[in-house]
Amino acid sequence: MHCPFCAHEETKVIDSRLAGDGRQIRRRRQCLDCNERFTTFESAELVMPRLIKNDNSRQPFDENKLRNSMVRALEKRPVPSEMLEQAIGHLIHKLRTMGEREVPSRLVGELVMEELHELDEVAYVRFASVYRRFQDVTEFEDEIKRLQKISETAASREQMSLLPDLLGEKKR
Repeated sequence: MHCPFCAHEETKVIDSRLAGDGRQIRRRRQCLDCNERFTTFESAELVMPRLIKNDNSRQPFDENKLRNSMVRALEKRPVPSEMLEQAIGHLIHKLRTMGEREVPSRLVGELVMEELHELDEVAYVRFASVYRRFQDVTEFEDEIKRLQKISETAASREQMSLLPDLLGEKKR
């Protein structure tokens, strides 16, 4: 590491500790020539896959675009920013663990809809309406009916799983 003060090539590490929730290492360094001290941060460089757009052009993944589209869908909805950041983290983790150099942008859109569906159904419908380019009210109705069917199925599964527990408690 070159000294930022005198550009000398040799420095020594005085102190190292974890930073940024354990995602970075903070190093305190001292120049061996001018004795000035400075701090550096080290983190893993994980490459995100490039996106293949519908017109077959390639584009680098842009986390800000992802965040802005999700924020727009969640506008005026009761979802804490921590939950949004967790959803973005999940999505980025999924893309990284795929191990692909390129992924279709459609896949990213589908992953965003999965995360929004978990966060807030209204935000999900907002995003889906733009993403899937709903043309009229019937497409909204169809999507809402599909969501209601999914919710009802999930609710009935939860209720059924409670039934054996309740029966087991009465026997005691």
